[in-house]
Amino acid sequence: MPPLFMHADSHAPKIYHKFGWSRGTIGAAVSLNLALYGLTAPFAAALMDRFGIRRVVAVALSVIALGSGLTVWMTAAWQLWLCWGLLVGLGSGSMALAFAATVTNRWFTERRGLVSGILTAASASGQLIFLPVLSWLTEHHGWRPAAVTVSLAALAVVPFVWILLRDHPADVGQKPYGAREFTPKPPPVTGAARRTLKVLSTSVRTGTFWLLAGTFAICGASTNGLIQTHFVPAEHDHGMPVTTAASLLAVVGVFDVVGTIASGWFTDRFEPRRLLAVYYALRGLSLLFLPMLLGPAVHPPMLFFIVFYGLDWVATVPPTLALCREQFGEDSAIVFGWVLASHQIGAALVAYLGGLARDVFGSYDLVWYASGTLCAAAALMSLVIRRRPPASLPAVA
Repeated sequence: MPPLFMHADSHAPKIYHKFGWSRGTIGAAVSLNLALYGLTAPFAAALMDRFGIRRVVAVALSVIALGSGLTVWMTAAWQLWLCWGLLVGLGSGSMALAFAATVTNRWFTERRGLVSGILTAASASGQLIFLPVLSWLTEHHGWRPAAVTVSLAALAVVPFVWILLRDHPADVGQKPYGAREFTPKPPPVTGAARRTLKVLSTSVRTGTFWLLAGTFAICGASTNGLIQTHFVPAEHDHGMPVTTAASLLAVVGVFDVVGTIASGWFTDRFEPRRLLAVYYALRGLSLLFLPMLLGPAVHPPMLFFIVFYGLDWVATVPPTLALCREQFGEDSAIVFGWVLASHQIGAALVAYLGGLARDVFGSYDLVWYASGTLCAAAALMSLVIRRRPPASLPAVA
């Protein structure tokens, strides 16, 4: 999510003062975007089984380009909610982490943890590349050139997706990595919406689903909803220039790549539940210290926080995906899509409530402390998850 809206409240002279929108108004649009990002994911996973990965991703990129491009002409808050909240939320949700789950399940039978870590870390690369550039564009030329840049970048990728992306190893005459035998391409699975809801109906009957959904909701609240949305404006409140604060988030992206790939490697070797407990506990501890680190200049303790938080940013994804695969078998990509929906709902709530708290109390301190406490709860919830063989939950036809 580019900084013109992801950190829109830090660009008050350019956006708020122009339209007269409050932090809560911007937060509502971001919340809609985050919620749809998650709620779209399970249906997108089923659509990939019906129409193929390539078609779904190409359409999703086109929708993102349309939504971002149309914001150039917006004049009212409802247009921001429509373009950025609805269209970009739907498009990005169709390429959410359920995409990584689908690719991992189809193309690999070994090293799945590492592969899911690499694919998840790819999202950090986008933040690393685009966040400083878009922040600079917004600061020096306004938010409209930044919106156009996002739109053009999404459109530029569509031809590469259509030409290079394949739906299944059988399309290129290969077997999945680590498989002993060639696997024919399965026929399209019809009734995507019905299947998605059936998988949800089955999975919600298990305590494991609710524990995974709950911990991942806290994950979203403490990353996308909190740091990604409110870190830059919080630093701006303490006198730090917007471009400097955005650059710190880009550094998070650098270490996010390292941390997520390492987490995938760990997931192939250690128990996922214990990994999740460690990740959430360390994240919560770091958030409790953050209010003491905010200031107008970059200093060593803040750099330590950025590096530490970057390593832990989405390190939770590979073990969470592994637990979904272990518990729900062939339906794991769709189940993970629903778990991701909880992630984004948590993110959406904190994106909105964080801005609202800032409006009411004049500070983000309460938000940091509350989020740190939630992460501690997530660590305990991770340890409660009971491991079961996937055969205990049959696939939903």
